[in-house]
Amino acid sequence: MAYKPNPIDLSGIDISDELQTDIELISRNVHETWSSVRMKQGWVYGEADDPAKKTHHLLIGYDELPEEERDVDRATVTSTVKMLEYLGYEIKKKEKIEK
Repeated sequence: MAYKPNPIDLSGIDISDELQTDIELISRNVHETWSSVRMKQGWVYGEADDPAKKTHHLLIGYDELPEEERDVDRATVTSTVKMLEYLGYEIKKKEKIEK
């Protein structure tokens, strides 16, 4: 059996300019979350990916990632935001974010 991906076409959905400016921040957090989970599982940075040794070459800061890897995070975030809008959700920023 040959798997053939069939994602929903989200090309007609636009992301607001305001939300678009936050895509990078959300993408950074996606990487930080992925890294945090891996490290809690005992993974560490290694030049070569080795599941047996739990080493991965992408366990580095977001700013050190190759641009193509950051593009993967951005594409995931963009697709997720578009999918939420496709499903009828409206994403609006609160007046003030409490930190």
